[in-house]
Amino acid sequence: MRIVDCDYFVVGSGMSGLMTALHLAPAGKTVLVTKGRLEDCNSNFAQGGICCVADPADSFEAHVADTMIAGAGLCTEDVVRRIVSEAPAGIRDLIDCGVRFAKKDDGSWDLGREGGHSMRRIFHAGDITGEKCERAMIRTLRRHPAIDVREHTIVIDLVITARIGVKGPSRCIGAYVMDKTTHEIYAVRSPNTILATGGCGKVYLYTCNPDVATGDGIALAWRAGAKIENMEFIQFHPTCLYHPNAKRFLISEAVRGEGAVLVDRNGRPFMQNYDARGSLAPRDIVARAIDSEMKRTGAPYCCLDIRRKGRAFLEKRFPNIFGKCLEFGIDMSKDLIPIVPAAHYCCGGVQATVDGVTSVPGLSAVGETACTGLHGANRLASNSLLEALVTARLTARRLTAHPERMDRKRVAIPEWRIGRAVEPDEAVLVSHMWDEVRRLMWDYVGIVRSDKRLARAAHRLRTLSKEIREYYFDYLVTPDTLELRNLALCAELIVRSAQRRHESRGLHFTLDYPSKATRARSTVLPGFHVTPAK
Repeated sequence: MRIVDCDYFVVGSGMSGLMTALHLAPAGKTVLVTKGRLEDCNSNFAQGGICCVADPADSFEAHVADTMIAGAGLCTEDVVRRIVSEAPAGIRDLIDCGVRFAKKDDGSWDLGREGGHSMRRIFHAGDITGEKCERAMIRTLRRHPAIDVREHTIVIDLVITARIGVKGPSRCIGAYVMDKTTHEIYAVRSPNTILATGGCGKVYLYTCNPDVATGDGIALAWRAGAKIENMEFIQFHPTCLYHPNAKRFLISEAVRGEGAVLVDRNGRPFMQNYDARGSLAPRDIVARAIDSEMKRTGAPYCCLDIRRKGRAFLEKRFPNIFGKCLEFGIDMSKDLIPIVPAAHYCCGGVQATVDGVTSVPGLSAVGETACTGLHGANRLASNSLLEALVTARLTARRLTAHPERMDRKRVAIPEWRIGRAVEPDEAVLVSHMWDEVRRLMWDYVGIVRSDKRLARAAHRLRTLSKEIREYYFDYLVTPDTLELRNLALCAELIVRSAQRRHESRGLHFTLDYPSKATRARSTVLPGFHVTPAK
């Protein structure tokens, strides 16, 4: 079996992965793997922008306060302060890569505003901010001689020394990976593995996430023994375009920031019935309000109304969204925009410090894969890309301050063993199990939950997990099997975490415990070691 050695091993090509690799590369050989193309990631679909205090009338304190309020009492204040204060450095990192954020005619920053924010502080590049940031970072990455980029490469499992018989304290020393093009399985060996694989939106039937969002990093870390925190807090974006042909298209929160109002199908506003902030309330409140209105009226969707802003403004501020809506016969300047909530962002993940430290030595986690304490029970709009930038910078700073080198003779990675596995003969089983996981999560573990719904989900997931495990060991691994395995595990972690929270807080709302507990506590699932990987 081939072994690729490096100083730093980065898994994932969203903003956190790319920026981590860029910061690490000057200190040593860096291998970055991603299971699709570099641009196949959640970050590439981010429309709104990145939070950063820049208006003289704004302040770090105001940004901290807005984040803490949105997080429903569960944010870690020192983490929030650290990330908010590091935001300007993160923005400069992107500018250094060539990102051009929007400016006004007078040369000042054209800052946007989104739900939950008391001020305009969203740096944006039109309404395709994530895509423009990814393009600039990928260009910079490909020019760097110390970064070995491996696209279409999926991680099977992390390599943990305790599992392979290495004496001494257990740690992560890399991973087994599969080249999806050639199906070769080989190992990447490194003293520093950084998970930056994004979230797990595809665990739900309806999501605005791309197909790659199967929670791989969270599942890899859990199987390696890492602690997982607050997985019950899944953010449903309130405004995903409702149209039979509009798969996963998001209507950015920035549209509401520029004056769009949530209305029913007849154009009647309803958000004031739920929150004094109206259509600019935080996402958890807005998503539940839309869900409530749909159930109350029996309507399959609600709408956004921004007609009063006029075509000229909308085409300039939201060219991508305006054009995409036109493709589906919706003129934002004349028509109501039909919307529904959809799974969007995972506020929990691998328990990690702001500089990426997890409970497994040698393993770091950054971006949406990690749970640092920034988001608490609900993410404030556009804090996600900010967290990706800052945790990437701080994690690289920690890892390069005291470089580790590996005694490769002492940590020989065993051959990948296939046992008695054979070629899959009924791949249709994988797609059926995949669909079942996503549908039961949508039906039982969605915006509004209950003990009964969670129990049903847990029972069926236990059966499915057994079937998936048997399939995994009976047949040679395929990318689809690996993703299904990770997806189902993330679903289990979400349900287990939700069953432990006997209150309604932020994104977790349950009919059996509709009130918020007096004391805010995180849900931590302690790590454990499972049967060694084959």
